[in-house]
Amino acid sequence: MTHALIIGSQGQDGRLLADALARRDVAVTGLSRQGLRQPDGAVDPPVDVVAPEAVAALVRRTAPDFVYYLAAVHHASQDAALADQATLWASSMAVNAAGPANVLEALRLHAPRARFFYASSCLVFGRPTESPQLETTCLRPECVYGISKTTAMHAVAMYRERHELYAVSGILYNHESHLRPERFLSRKVVMTAQRISRGLQDELLLADLSAQTDWGYAPDFVEAMQTVLQAPKPQDYVIATGELHCVLDWVEEAFALAGLDWRKHVREDTTLGKRRRAPLIGNPARIRDTCGWRPETGFADMVRKMFEAVDAIL
Repeated sequence: MTHALIIGSQGQDGRLLADALARRDVAVTGLSRQGLRQPDGAVDPPVDVVAPEAVAALVRRTAPDFVYYLAAVHHASQDAALADQATLWASSMAVNAAGPANVLEALRLHAPRARFFYASSCLVFGRPTESPQLETTCLRPECVYGISKTTAMHAVAMYRERHELYAVSGILYNHESHLRPERFLSRKVVMTAQRISRGLQDELLLADLSAQTDWGYAPDFVEAMQTVLQAPKPQDYVIATGELHCVLDWVEEAFALAGLDWRKHVREDTTLGKRRRAPLIGNPARIRDTCGWRPETGFADMVRKMFEAVDAIL
């Protein structure tokens, strides 16, 4: 039976990926801060991905065919950590860069035929030199998250080229689902529209309705993660929709589903905003042409699915 190890199994992507693999009869071992969940459901103590010996023991024990490294100190966490940049740097470089390097070394020594996927981010492009971005676009990260992800991408490339591991970085653009925490804009807009429609809230404050990015549906992106590990040769991929949408698009779709006029309930508050940056939009031509992947869920359908999922739990 095929066996997959998911590192970061309790985040949005990890949960969606575990479910998708299970539907394909793949045995899944999931590692999170909560513990190490075995395919039979047993839970062992967590493994520290920053400890090389512990990671090596994990790889020897599980003997995975596929490894998905999804764990991360997320860029959204920077808001709470701005007062302690030293801690942010240390934790980001440990989890986002040293962790995957430890896994790659363990695979080299103990499971060289395993296929490895690293979840990178469009923030590696920072202030991009071209639009849309390709796999060959210059990496110019401007934040701790992007810098740590860029470091890991270089490690992936080194192990692929020098040690001939099947190792791939997926440069993931924004991808959303009902599993997003409410601090993410997508969930915040959909949840607030539902609350206002039920009389539980009056107003939604947003920093900038015109801000744009490339948003896709997370279950589609999880399919991409699996698909790229089936390609004949390993290479990095931009995983994106290739379409720009603005915050106002989220608002219009969600409030229409709630039967509300968004103009009566949504207000811009520029004091909530961060520094404006150029919109990031990916060119998914390589993954489309090489792997046959393309997103199946359009923007409006994504908002509708999130709206319906929130409606079911409120």
